[in-house]
Amino acid sequence: IPPARAGKGTGTHGEMDDSSKEALMEEAPPRYTESPRLPCIPHELKSLLLMVVLVVVALVVVNITFLLLGLHLSESHAETVLRMTIHGLDGEGTPQHLAMNKKERTGTFAVRDGLNASATVVYDYSKLLVGYRSWRHRACYITRVDKDNFPGLDAVTETFQRRQDEDVGDKSVPLADRSILGTTINILCSAVPVYWA
Repeated sequence: IPPARAGKGTGTHGEMDDSSKEALMEEAPPRYTESPRLPCIPHELKSLLLMVVLVVVALVVVNITFLLLGLHLSESHAETVLRMTIHGLDGEGTPQHLAMNKKERTGTFAVRDGLNASATVVYDYSKLLVGYRSWRHRACYITRVDKDNFPGLDAVTETFQRRQDEDVGDKSVPLADRSILGTTINILCSAVPVYWA
């Protein structure tokens, strides 16, 4: 009796396996449909659009790069300039305008040169030089100063103006080596000859 049961059980199990296989085989595989396509665009137009997009992206990247580079350069080369107006004692006298550059250790003053003209005086504390440029004459003047005794603005202006008036008929030789001048005086006197005062 036990073998018959075993056979019956085996047969039943076998029948179930066959029916499962048949059921699976009867089912059709799922059908996939194509996704809807965009309207046909000619290949030439696709290439042209791709090129336009690439050019626009490249221009944006280049512009951003240059803007960031300019920002970096301006930050790294920024200089602190202090500007102030100095009045004489009790507010008398002509106010003097001063611009100080801490990085280069210079002080720049705008002074009067005659009735309707102005001049610029630059104190270069690192090079121990004082430069003078009148805007009505085509020359710059410089002088060395002692680090412990910088002359006052009025004295310097008077000295330079006297030297400038003496130079009218003089054939002085201009300074050939401008490397001794600081950046500020070099810029101030870039288009004119420089003389020692």
